[in-house]
Amino acid sequence: MKPAAKENLTPLAHAAQNRCFGCGRANAIGLQLEFLLGEDGRVVCLATIADTYEGPPGYVHGGIIATLLDETMSKAVRSHGVVAMTRHMEVDYQRPVKSKAAIRMEGRVTRSEGRKHWTEARILDEDESVLAQGKGLFIEVQPRKEPLGSKA
Repeated sequence: MKPAAKENLTPLAHAAQNRCFGCGRANAIGLQLEFLLGEDGRVVCLATIADTYEGPPGYVHGGIIATLLDETMSKAVRSHGVVAMTRHMEVDYQRPVKSKAAIRMEGRVTRSEGRKHWTEARILDEDESVLAQGKGLFIEVQPRKEPLGSKA
């Protein structure tokens, strides 16, 4: 796996108090993933997933794998300054993802039309073998300014 420093990756900014399960710093039980932006427009995340998120012993749960791909595709869209939500997602589980092992996630936007953004992402192991990959369609939304039920 390539070291991030040799790729000229820069941190992808997001809300510091975000409660997102994938990337939120304010979510103590979340994955707290950190994404980087490559010069070619790809988003990259280098992570090690704790055994807390296992399905079979020693391997990451399939739902968490789907979450990793979804989060990577979402950040690919976000890197273009767009807030979007998943409309459709396909996952191809190719090899088991080991827990407590270094992985690399990569994602990019493949096409955009109006509010629609098509994406793809993959998870790689240290040998750069593809463990899982996904494709998705994301729809741009307006971010909420205040929580439901709050009084202005």
